[in-house]
Amino acid sequence: MSRPARSPRPTSPPAHPPSSGERLQKLLAAAGLGSRRAIERWIAAGRVTVDGRVAQLGERAGAGARIALDGNPVAARAAAAPRVLLYHKPVGELVTRRDPQGRPTVFDRLPGLRAGRWVAVGRLDLNSSGLLLFTDSGELANRLMHPRHEIEREYQMRVQGGLSTEAGRRLLAGVELEDGLARFRSLVTMKQRGETGTNRWYRVVLAEGRNRELRRMVEAVGARVSRLVRVRFGSIALPADLPPGRWVEVDERVVRTAKIG
Repeated sequence: MSRPARSPRPTSPPAHPPSSGERLQKLLAAAGLGSRRAIERWIAAGRVTVDGRVAQLGERAGAGARIALDGNPVAARAAAAPRVLLYHKPVGELVTRRDPQGRPTVFDRLPGLRAGRWVAVGRLDLNSSGLLLFTDSGELANRLMHPRHEIEREYQMRVQGGLSTEAGRRLLAGVELEDGLARFRSLVTMKQRGETGTNRWYRVVLAEGRNRELRRMVEAVGARVSRLVRVRFGSIALPADLPPGRWVEVDERVVRTAKIG
């Protein structure tokens, strides 16, 4: 007498997320929610879900997947030409969305978006001014900020008492900071800008954007920056006729052809 055939065992769910579709951090960055680096932290913290389950780092999501951040549905949008704003940041504004002390922020002056939000490309500290870029694409913001691209940032800086020849040589050769070696790509003394005294203006180029990097470098050689203005990012320059606190939209063709990513 033959034995009855056994019923097949239930198939267990896959141990790893599906490999098809786009990476979650890319989808969420394209939706303008933040940079890929920030989104990776959100995924690691369990704040992102796909189809009701907690997402994993490296996971991909296909068309129709239900993605949520902190329980709020995210509408993943198709890749579109990113929007980029050039903002003339004045001294006294913070590059943050909210300040507990109620101080003004750069986001207070930006136009609204139908979907997503503006992402700042790097930062300028409270006492610095000049060119600051914003984009609605976290993916683009991530590329522009990544150190491997070595995108130039050009500044005009005023140094109290000026820089000695030796200090200038050290800044060009490289000075050791707590987060690694840093150096200027170029350092040019500017003609006096109608100011008297011993302060001196310089035009400086860096190829990265660490926190307060330029100020810390000058302090490392025994001097102090009293004013700092960013005038160029990549090949995009601060327009001479753009007043502080105002913005202009950068044409898509300029973004594509400019050496910024």
